[in-house]
Formats: sequence, structure tokens, C-alpha cells
Amino acid sequence: MTSRARWSVRALETILALAAGFMVSVALVDLLPEAIAQHGSRAGLAALAGFLLVHLTQHTFSAHFHFGEETHPVTASVSASALVGLLLHTFVDGVAIASAFEAGPELGVLVWTAVILHKLPEGLAISSLFLAAGAGRRRALLAATAVGFATVVGALSTSVFAPLASYGLGLSAGVTLYVAASNLVPEFQSKPGWRLPGAFFLGAAMYAVVRSWLHA
Repeated sequence: MTSRARWSVRALETILALAAGFMVSVALVDLLPEAIAQHGSRAGLAALAGFLLVHLTQHTFSAHFHFGEETHPVTASVSASALVGLLLHTFVDGVAIASAFEAGPELGVLVWTAVILHKLPEGLAISSLFLAAGAGRRRALLAATAVGFATVVGALSTSVFAPLASYGLGLSAGVTLYVAASNLVPEFQSKPGWRLPGAFFLGAAMYAVVRSWLHA
């Protein structure tokens, strides 16, 4: 992520659109219904909490954050606040994976796939933010590594802290829906042509195929 002078914008946009379609599908078809089946209306409150948490950390504390390569100079405080917000988000990614596997292996694989699909844009976003703030490649790489490590910590913490185990699916549904609909979709929805909408619908179709294969 820190070794390329310039990433392919077309490739990155396509990955974002594909991931968005897959993640929206997982959140609405699997995560939220499963959470409601387990905890009723309290699952809706957990999903709302997750949705609001991501908005607070990524677009209130850090108003400059977006997925993709950063092309404008930013301050060190902007990159640091963006890292804190992204660490919280990726921590919940780990909670989502652990909670989903606890509910069933099929759901676990679907959520794991959704998380993996948006890890590249996450790592690129935070590393390029640090580079744009004047940090060296070493610090940018450490920031991207920390984002990945937070996911592992979230997964391991789920079995330790009872509230995460109980409401992890609802919380994850809100976070996944926010990242897909409010972070990823706006990155490409204003672009002309059918390539990106096609990638978005392809992501949803890929989800349907994987889900059918897992349940077969």
C-alpha cells in the first residue's frame, strides 16, 4: 500500500463498488435478521448504536476521512483522528466475524468475506492519509498494520466480554451497513457509466451465489 506511487483509480473504484454490494447484502439479509431473531428489538438498538458509532468516529471526530487514496495534503491531527476512528471500526469488524461464526459457519464465511473485501480500501485510505500528512512510509505501514490488528483484537475480545457476544451481530449489522452505504457507495455513485453500478450489483450477485453455495 505504501510502495506504489499511484494506485489504479479504476481498479480501486471497482473494488469499492463490489465490496459495497456484497456488504449491503450481508447486513440486510443475514446480519440484521439473525440479530433480531436472537434479541428482538434490542438488536435494532445495537444496530443503530453501531451505525452512529461509525459516523461519530469517521465523520464527526475526523471530518476528512474517506475510503481510497488521499490526494491532498492534510495535517497530522487529521491522520491521527482518522486512525482512531478506523481502529474502532475495524475492531467491530472482528466482533462481526466472531459473532457470525458463533451463529453458524455459513454466516461466518459470509461476514469474513465482506470484511476481507473492504480491507484493501481501508489500508490504502489510512496509509495514504499518513503519507499526505508528511509521515514516512514506515509510519504509514504501521498505521495500516494497526488497522488489521484491531480486527484480530475485536475477534478475540468477543468471547471475553459478554455484551459483545450478546449484541455483536446487531452492532455489526449497523457498522457494516454504514460502511457500505455511507462510506463506499458515495465514493463511486456520482461517476458516469455502467462499470461501477455493474460492479455494485455484481457484488450483490456474488453474495447470493456464495450464500446459496454455503447453504446447499
